[in-house]
Order: sequence, then C-alpha cells, then structure tokens
Amino acid sequence: QVQLVESGGGLVQAGGSLRLSCAASGRTISTYTMGWFRRAPGKEREFVAAISSSGGSTYYADLVKGRFTISRDNAKNTVYLQMNSLKREDTAVYYCAQHRSPYTPINYYLPREYDYWGQGTQVTVSS
Repeated sequence: QVQLVESGGGLVQAGGSLRLSCAASGRTISTYTMGWFRRAPGKEREFVAAISSSGGSTYYADLVKGRFTISRDNAKNTVYLQMNSLKREDTAVYYCAQHRSPYTPINYYLPREYDYWGQGTQVTVSS
C-alpha cells in the first residue's frame, strides 16, 4: 500500500507561482501514472494534470495548459506540480493520486481510475 502526502500549498497573489510536491512512501510509484486533481468550494473534483510512469507523457486540463507543469522524480518517489500565472479560479484543495493500473495512463482524467489519494493541500489565490 502506498501513502501519498502533498505539500507546498499556501496563499499566493494572482499571477504568482507555487510548486506542489507529492511524496510517496510504502512502495515505489515508478510504474504508475500519477495525477493531480483539485476541488474548489462547492464544485466537483476535477482533473488538473497527469504524468505517465516514465514521465515521457504528460496530460493537462485545458484550464491549466500552458501555466502548470507536472513532473516526477522516480528516484525520489515524488511527483510535482509547478503552477505559474495563478488565477483566483485556481483556488482549491489539490490532491495527488496514483492510477490503479501500472504502466497505463488509460482514462487518466477520471478520478475513478485512481485508487490511492493524498490528503490534499490548500491553494488560495488572492486578487
């Protein structure tokens, strides 16, 4: 079983940047697609970004494309989300998650394809 712990959230002004980290423990995540999701107040959880097990493929929601960058360091068992040009509408709790099947990014944008989740980290963007 894997444990995921997010960090790096906080309060930032619009236009600013934050880098989220997701540290995994318990076993390696190197063979799994990893994803970032977020949930804003009063809204459903939504896909943000995903990265294949090797890091060779990345996927982004249209709302964050060009502003956010997902990466991973399998040697450190860690996944990152670099967020630039933040907007108020990016305010949410951000969660990392591990895909339920190894070596495949199938349906990477669907929360039901992920079976391990972190506790989340709050990102608040002020105007």
